[in-house]
Amino acid sequence: MAEIGVIIVAGGAGRRMGGALPKQFMMLEQQPILARSINRIHAALPKAEIVVVLPAEHVELWRNMAARFDVARHKIAIGGKERFHSVKSGLAALSEGVRTIAVHDAVRPLASKKLIIRLVLATEKHDAVIPVVAPADSYRTVEGDDSKIIDRSTLRMVQTPQLFRAEALRKAYEQEFSESFTDDASVVEAAGYKVALEEGERENFKITTPLDITLARAIITAEGEM
Repeated sequence: MAEIGVIIVAGGAGRRMGGALPKQFMMLEQQPILARSINRIHAALPKAEIVVVLPAEHVELWRNMAARFDVARHKIAIGGKERFHSVKSGLAALSEGVRTIAVHDAVRPLASKKLIIRLVLATEKHDAVIPVVAPADSYRTVEGDDSKIIDRSTLRMVQTPQLFRAEALRKAYEQEFSESFTDDASVVEAAGYKVALEEGERENFKITTPLDITLARAIITAEGEM
């Protein structure tokens, strides 16, 4: 039985990307973005149990796509209205015996093997571990016609995969849904657990716009991967 479970959330509509397909199904250098995300996780954690959470209306589409590409073995779970409900569905699909659970965005296909393994190892010391990167830009808060600079040294941009001890994540998801839950770390934090930060990777960005696709292609080319 796998000791590590992975939930890949693939429920986005991709409105900012444009086009007919949600972005997780769009092609990135001859593979669907979702396939790349699954395979990156599998390459780092070959014995992990992987669950992909999809909207019901996209399940058949993905099954047809997955049959045409070399995609690591995975289960499919049906998503819910909010990310919270989709992750909860993914948790129910995972085997009870997993000790560590990772939750990953389907549209972050460039997380490195090194990063994923480093996050897994960090859960030996922490209940929750998330990758973050310091912002490169300056930020301001806006109130009406006024704005104020923010000290960016106090800010971090949050990425996935987010790693949790299974017991902590399952207990956290027994809570009722709240609008304040912006990611899985916020759910766990609300349940009383401390969240540890690990250095993430700038290449591990979320593909949201056509420019992101262009950047991802350049990174894949530089890595010598197709």
